[in-house]
Amino acid sequence: MLSYILRRILQMIPTLAGVILLVFFLFKYFGDDPAEILGGLQASQEQIDSIRRQLGLDLPTWQQLWLFVKKVVTFNWGASWSTKETVSNIFATRLPATLTIMIPILILEVGLAIVAGMAVAYVRGSLTDRLVMIISTVALSISFLVYVIIGQYLFAFQLGWFPVQGWTASTWTNLLVYAPLPVMIAVLVSLAPATRLYRSFFLDEIGHDYVRTARAKGVPEKTILFKHVLRNAMIPILTNVATQLPGVFIGSFLIEVFFSIPGLGREVYAAVGRGDFPVIQAVTIYLAALTMVINLVTDVLYKFVDPRVVLK
Repeated sequence: MLSYILRRILQMIPTLAGVILLVFFLFKYFGDDPAEILGGLQASQEQIDSIRRQLGLDLPTWQQLWLFVKKVVTFNWGASWSTKETVSNIFATRLPATLTIMIPILILEVGLAIVAGMAVAYVRGSLTDRLVMIISTVALSISFLVYVIIGQYLFAFQLGWFPVQGWTASTWTNLLVYAPLPVMIAVLVSLAPATRLYRSFFLDEIGHDYVRTARAKGVPEKTILFKHVLRNAMIPILTNVATQLPGVFIGSFLIEVFFSIPGLGREVYAAVGRGDFPVIQAVTIYLAALTMVINLVTDVLYKFVDPRVVLK
């Protein structure tokens, strides 16, 4: 196991290097001139040249690339061009709010989708199964923005159950007061496609010979579903969670914008609008690195879920 993890980490290095090169050259040759962005419309050519020297943009390309790699490794991206706040402090202060939203969304989405998927797979072909599939199909066709507008209007303005906006320094207050509405809306959006997908996973396992053999031997249905079917279906479920996790992260960004949550997503959204390159570059590269780590953790979890899996 340890040798496999070390080998995978070594394999991640070229991939991460490719991401760094891609981000560096995209921003260098296809983005706006950072010196002109910082100088503004009224800046003279002398001021722009001075800014270019301060940023190291007058250096050869290989030296600029080396400085960029050092920023990635040391997490020293300097200060935001707009707010003058250090990028490391932006991550440290905004990331907790993002995780406060993202973790409950992930746990509730996966847990509810597994329960719903297994339930409708067990009653396949029944009226309940058909109704759930129809509702899921209709839910898939509704825009995310519609969920947000209706959720805010119904649960915040009409019923008054939750505040529309707000955030505090207390994690528990945020979880109990301000996070429930955005988390509930995000889970409702993602529950329909996840339920349909997990249902197909469970149906595939229920159709295997080992299920028919267990039933023929008189094994209780609960034991078959929760001990055998669920465990075997966890492999594709873990794969789906791993591939969707970056999407959940991005989805939490949208939630932060709509509900004015002071998280990393709202900061990235603002950085894109004002052309704040250090923030955008840092988030892009570290999100790619996070995705690679998630894939590694998922592969390791395969072994714990099913010891028959051979890690290569």
